[in-house]
Amino acid sequence: MGKRLKTQRRGAGSPIYAATMNGVADAKYINYSEIEAGVQRGEIIELLNDPGRSSVLAQVVYESGKSEYVIAAEGMFVGKVIEHGEGATLEIGNVKTLGSCPEGCPIFNIEKFEGDGGSLVRSSGMYGLIMTKDAKSVYVKMPSGVIISLRPQNRATIGIASGGGRKDKPYVKAGKRYFAMKGKHKKYPYPRAIAMNALNHPFGGANHHPGKSKSTSRHAAPGRKVGDIASSRTGRRKKN
Repeated sequence: MGKRLKTQRRGAGSPIYAATMNGVADAKYINYSEIEAGVQRGEIIELLNDPGRSSVLAQVVYESGKSEYVIAAEGMFVGKVIEHGEGATLEIGNVKTLGSCPEGCPIFNIEKFEGDGGSLVRSSGMYGLIMTKDAKSVYVKMPSGVIISLRPQNRATIGIASGGGRKDKPYVKAGKRYFAMKGKHKKYPYPRAIAMNALNHPFGGANHHPGKSKSTSRHAAPGRKVGDIASSRTGRRKKN
């Protein structure tokens, strides 16, 4: 019996791939019960680099004395006052419910379920767009292009997640990449799939090529879901 693939181990939530030990703090919104009636204002007192994530963290202290760590938006700075609540103004960094945001508004750190503190679109430079709304749902276009339906009571931050130019600067050296991956608790370096043995990966074996089509079903088993997943087409495009 072969080993589990790296994607299988990461998906299972193994401690080997968990970056929580290197994180500064949990980045999530304060509880609904801690928000006073109306709009609650807070001041950003510090911007922090979190090795366990790609975006910058901001520490916010509210008028009520409550403090939280949230993912900073592009354009945030120390001393900026933000608002949290359904009636907050439409400005970068403010936290509003999806139902109170206009169509076409860029948002990030979106709650998948009401009160979960934010779990969608949290990577650096990412944002979603509110496409349309109805009485019971808000339809948000994700960075992947998929449109999902969420409840109007879910919260999100206005703007774009900080650190958008992260991928513009190359690593240059293998050591830089090694320590960057170590901060995120990811295994590096790791071999190519075609360089593995046949028992370690579907593309492994004596050949220097996959040996089979890289296209696989969207509903394939975890050990076979590698390569071009649910690809509509493969190969080079023909010139007209």
